[in-house]
Amino acid sequence: MPHSPTTDSRAVLTAMYTAEARCPAAGGPGTASFDPPAPCFAPDVVLHQAATLPYGGVWRGHRGMERFFRTMSDTWAEFELMAQDFLATGETSVVRPVARARPRATGRELTFPVLQTLIVQDGRITEVRPFSWDTDAVVRASTP
Repeated sequence: MPHSPTTDSRAVLTAMYTAEARCPAAGGPGTASFDPPAPCFAPDVVLHQAATLPYGGVWRGHRGMERFFRTMSDTWAEFELMAQDFLATGETSVVRPVARARPRATGRELTFPVLQTLIVQDGRITEVRPFSWDTDAVVRASTP
């Protein structure tokens, strides 16, 4: 039975979320490895994060994603996506995860929804655009 783009996209995204969950916990600040999720991302992937977040900005390619995951590890002592609600899958996918996180700087636990659009081409993620519900709450929780 041939794989449809929807099935392939969902499988790629599920694999990425599983691998991504291991990054912040992989050794503490500045040492999170990009190796687990790297195969899920195209070499020229682009990640667009809201500029006001502690890990905000545009991150390009595998080197940029590696720096992003290290910055996330610096920011969060714990970061767990408790659920991923797949609203649409295909070349353009829309996922609504709920994150539970504890910043290193304050220890104040925070639970917040995110809406992500992701482009999946040829079995790899080429673009990620997360939209945090309340970036100000994330900044307040992670600022001493």
